[in-house]
Amino acid sequence: MFEYLFGPFLQYGFMQRALFGSLILSISCAPVGVFLMLRRMSLTGDAMSHAILPGAALGFLFFGLEIIPMTVGGLAVGLLVALGSGLVSRFTVQKEDASMAAFYLISLAIGVLIVSWKGSSVDLMHVLFGSVLALNDAALGLIVGIAVTTYIVLLFFWRGLVAECLDPLFLRSVSRIGGPVHLLFLVLVVLNLVGGFQALGTLLSVGLMMLPAVAARFWSNDVRSLCLIAVVIAIASSVCGLLLSYHASMPSGPAIIFIAGAFYLFSALVGRRGVLASLVVSGRHKTA
Repeated sequence: MFEYLFGPFLQYGFMQRALFGSLILSISCAPVGVFLMLRRMSLTGDAMSHAILPGAALGFLFFGLEIIPMTVGGLAVGLLVALGSGLVSRFTVQKEDASMAAFYLISLAIGVLIVSWKGSSVDLMHVLFGSVLALNDAALGLIVGIAVTTYIVLLFFWRGLVAECLDPLFLRSVSRIGGPVHLLFLVLVVLNLVGGFQALGTLLSVGLMMLPAVAARFWSNDVRSLCLIAVVIAIASSVCGLLLSYHASMPSGPAIIFIAGAFYLFSALVGRRGVLASLVVSGRHKTA
């Protein structure tokens, strides 16, 4: 059992790097996912993960599979899509979710066309699904930097982020920080999606952000507890997913997200606020 659980991480350097990168991503992405969930913007994270594809594809087009150009391109286009959809929803009759959907679909199509134009099917699969087993020093450094930035922002703007999530109208009535905090949060979302893109690709990077967060919702109501539980679920998903991919010869990114999905279903079923708990409470109420 020891060899089965720890052998891959003790014997192979690429598994150690994949584990380190996945753990840092879990620590960084999960709290951001909690705030996305509380803002009822869960699908916005999915849209933004697709929106970074053209920028990453342009970086790939000119520099190949180099971490810095693809990261800068993804970050720039992600912020541009977020800003564009926000401006459309602010100055027209269209709601933010509809404008975000339009922008991300356009971005996704452009990104796939760019990669397909100059790359091969293997390159396209790498951009779309990533490869956590191929993380290099530059990618790990980027992921660590994004995690540090995320926690610095959370440390200094925690109360503003929580207030903006739970009662944005109240925050705007007592402070002018509401707008800047919202924009800062969108930057955090894009940064973490760019970090996750290096390991999980543009299609799955949002999985490690949202699945642990929505699973944690079945266990607690407190924001701090939600963030902690989400981090624990993300870490467990990363470790179990890497082990599953190694022993079952499966792609590592989808394996991690598959395990996170299993944690979500388990939490939805047996969590303190899950299906079984609701049935027990409902049964007791009817009996009384």
